[in-house]
Amino acid sequence: MRRLLPAALIFVAVGPMPGAVVRYPAEDFTDRAEARALVMAPATTGTMRFVRGWRLVSPHSRFGGFSALARTGPGQFLLVGDNGYSTRLSLDSRGVVSGVRIRPLPTPDGRPARKAMADAEAMFTDPESGKTWIALENINQIWRLDAGLSKIESRRALPKPRWPVNRGPEAMARLVDGRTVVFSEDADDDPRGREALIYSGDPAAPGPAPIRFFYDSAGRGLVSDAAALPDGRVLLLHRRLGFDPVFTTIVAILDPADIGRDAVVHARTIGRVPRPLAENYEGAAVSVEQGRTWLWLVADDNFNTWQRSLLLQFELVDLPPRKTPAKKAPDSKKAAR
Repeated sequence: MRRLLPAALIFVAVGPMPGAVVRYPAEDFTDRAEARALVMAPATTGTMRFVRGWRLVSPHSRFGGFSALARTGPGQFLLVGDNGYSTRLSLDSRGVVSGVRIRPLPTPDGRPARKAMADAEAMFTDPESGKTWIALENINQIWRLDAGLSKIESRRALPKPRWPVNRGPEAMARLVDGRTVVFSEDADDDPRGREALIYSGDPAAPGPAPIRFFYDSAGRGLVSDAAALPDGRVLLLHRRLGFDPVFTTIVAILDPADIGRDAVVHARTIGRVPRPLAENYEGAAVSVEQGRTWLWLVADDNFNTWQRSLLLQFELVDLPPRKTPAKKAPDSKKAAR
């Protein structure tokens, strides 16, 4: 019963709803986009200082539905939608968009993918090789793509028992030590939390089985994306559904040192997206430039007329320090001597 209300809210919030989905009178594949600046007073919640934001629009029929985000260089972005399309674009300091390239992701057989086969929900890129790893929800797989996003180099299914359809891999990040964490959206009706996995090697290639653990979101909602922080911790993006606003986005940080086999892991809230910018944020990326740490968020408009593809920039300031390992308590017998 506890899933009925969230399921109903998700259906209403992210549709598609009759009359709400954008229907193009004709297919348009023009590689063009525009960034419309958002007007909002500076705001800080927790350690998140809002810097600027834009609404992204394009005539391209496959533009939108963004569920993953990577910042591939200064002013360079890669966005992936849950419709199986990628968008590359450049955005300068004036908000001018250039270099737009919107293309379908490759498929195992080379044929256009059905929605169930192309539901990309999470992504990370390797800055040196340019390769991209993508987690696909319905088919419960992780793919490694070449730098041009034209070829699947390797793919691997999640271990059995597989996560349920539409509740599978929703967030993924490569840690600074080379491991990869993958969080389910809502897998396993377990009182300990939602299932998650940590891989010691490439999650898209044959290798050791990942370690399962549980993430307790502590009322923040469901995890919608993850990004590695430069200090080794993981930033987690949460989406909590309600009525006013429909979407509340809460950001927290998790220390991978707490992860162990079947362990229950907790995070610490560091802020949230200000209410005037409430949207369905599903993509997060972290970049470090000139000694400052930036958080980038992108919203999934679900191709609905009432939702927006927003791209936001925050600065992360005064993050709480990492926990120091607790000292081992002295043996009681030795202490008594």
